[in-house]
Amino acid sequence: MNKDLTTGRPEEVLWRFCLPLFGSIIFQQLYNIADSLVAGKFIGENALAAVGNSYEITLIFIAFAFGCNIGCSVIVSTYFGARQYKDMKTAVTTAMIASGAVCEVLMLGGLLFCGTLLDLIHTPEVLYADSRLYLDIYIWGLPFVFFYNISTGIFSAMGDSKTPFWFLAVSSCTNIAMDIWFVAGFHMGVAGVAWATFICQGASCILAVLFVLRRLKTVETSEKPALFSWGICKKFATVAIPSILQQSFISVGNIVIQGVINGFGPGVMAGYSAAVKLNNLVITSFTTLGNGISNYTAQNIGAGKLGRVREGFRAGLKMIWMLSLPLVLLYFIGGKQLLYLFMSEPSAEALHTGISFLRILSPFYFVISAKLIADGTLRGASLMGRFMVATFTDLILRVVLAIVLSKTALGSTGIWCAWPVGWTIATCISLFFYLHGPWNAGQTGDKA
Repeated sequence: MNKDLTTGRPEEVLWRFCLPLFGSIIFQQLYNIADSLVAGKFIGENALAAVGNSYEITLIFIAFAFGCNIGCSVIVSTYFGARQYKDMKTAVTTAMIASGAVCEVLMLGGLLFCGTLLDLIHTPEVLYADSRLYLDIYIWGLPFVFFYNISTGIFSAMGDSKTPFWFLAVSSCTNIAMDIWFVAGFHMGVAGVAWATFICQGASCILAVLFVLRRLKTVETSEKPALFSWGICKKFATVAIPSILQQSFISVGNIVIQGVINGFGPGVMAGYSAAVKLNNLVITSFTTLGNGISNYTAQNIGAGKLGRVREGFRAGLKMIWMLSLPLVLLYFIGGKQLLYLFMSEPSAEALHTGISFLRILSPFYFVISAKLIADGTLRGASLMGRFMVATFTDLILRVVLAIVLSKTALGSTGIWCAWPVGWTIATCISLFFYLHGPWNAGQTGDKA
């Protein structure tokens, strides 16, 4: 059901809208967690390291899909909030066409250059074949990743966060079952993990697109909407490109960091692979809540209700901190037990690596969550210049500090220490930009 986010108490509206989003992203992350869990449990530590090694490269492709999701979601939200339904429908088809073109280019580049990327991050020879196999299968499934993300962005833009939740709940649980079936039953190794993900993502994508088309038919317009608009495509690109650049540079930064980590051997790689999946589950969940704030902000700006943006920010911050508390306690105290989900007989080095990573990063979830809520507000207002300044500050600091600190007596532990520094400084910048945002000045343009 479509939901108007411009009426009702902001706190109640955001809880009802964002909690299904939070659940959805947890299930979406189960795709990657399941791959690592099954690889580590049923194949071995090297398979876990290979899947984790490949994962950093898949994040580049996900960055483009995520950027298209955000671009579509913000533009559609604005038209939906302004009740401009004809333009809203054109925005949907325009975003799908543009995203499809981007996907084709990425598939070609991925098939041609993934081997080069694996070489650049110093993939150990013992892991190279499995890493390449996993990536090749993943790339053929990119259209499913793209169009599924566009579809969920459209649902969210129209205030419906429950439909994507149910899609992901079913497909993620199915993916776990198929992972185990292909690996433990058919002994397909890393290929079984990749094919299970491919099949489940494909089914989810097809169903999501069909449901979106059906939902759009229920929205009546006085005139037939255009299939494509260059003007709307430009607006879509204005939001999507900075979001893609943000996520892409984060992915490139992670690849650089992965290259540093690979120099410490398979034990550290396996421990990091398991721990970073748990960390990404939290960060991606928080990012999705930030996306919900973007939809809320865009709808209210479209409706000319700037005062509700401030109320939404405060409600979003309260909500995300309430969700952060149990996650911080779980990871800091119970991190060791969670790591055993991925590794049946971990080496001492792998276990120590994973525990250190989680204990250093988890207390700072309160910090990074505040940044992501502020970022969501800025993005919903299309203030992409300010948004990117904070994001690139975080990325550059983390990459540089990871390289420098890894060469000190801290060793691999120095790499993990880079995260809190980058998060803290970038959060201060994001909050500064929020406090000087258009909801205080009565403007909606980006002057950054």
